[in-house]
Amino acid sequence: MHAQYEDEAEFVEQTKVICGLYEQAQALAEQGVHLLSVDEKTGIQALERLYGERKPIQKGRVEKIEFDYKRPGTLCLLANWQVAKGNILAPTVSPTRTEADYAAHIENTLATDADAGWIFIHDQLNTHYSETLVRLAAKHCQIEQDLGEKGKSSILKDKHSRKQFLEDTSHRIRFVFTPKHCSWLNQIERWFSILQRKLLKRASFSSLEQLQEKLLAFIDFFNEHLAKPFQWHYKGKVLKI
Repeated sequence: MHAQYEDEAEFVEQTKVICGLYEQAQALAEQGVHLLSVDEKTGIQALERLYGERKPIQKGRVEKIEFDYKRPGTLCLLANWQVAKGNILAPTVSPTRTEADYAAHIENTLATDADAGWIFIHDQLNTHYSETLVRLAAKHCQIEQDLGEKGKSSILKDKHSRKQFLEDTSHRIRFVFTPKHCSWLNQIERWFSILQRKLLKRASFSSLEQLQEKLLAFIDFFNEHLAKPFQWHYKGKVLKI
């Protein structure tokens, strides 16, 4: 086991759960359950090239662009990868990634199919097991029990009790957490690399508004022309080096 995985038992258990869900994605979809891989791509810079001229591709030479730029600002993209369909569902573009931002993103996602079952795979960022998210899940699952008080009692007491509630397999809406330092287990990371290569790497944006417009346009294009499920071969076995 590589030293970066702090808890070997957690790694083994959670990777098997997540890989098992990936294998079941199509069957879950047929049962009306959406399996989503979710994460934030933060600090997306609206880099505006100071000189628009480019030296075009020539035989034996790549296209050359001017690397001097100014930065109008940054945005955060919250995205859901639909594992069974291989597309992006209900993306959110925001200047921040707060607890409220994440909960609002999940709520907007749920609104696309209000009565369906939902399984969200995401990492262990603190906003992913927040009080706001617990209350949101309880509301949509029509759970009326007392949730307690953050820092003091019951489900809301601490991150462990909140995480346990969100993971409950009996809930119509539940959340599955990747082990620490295992972003590679989250399929949305593959899609973020596609976004980086095909849109962001060599682009120029004059404003945050243009960056947002281009992000959403790329997602629409991807969903219409490029969408397909990723082939996932890893089965959750312990990695050895």
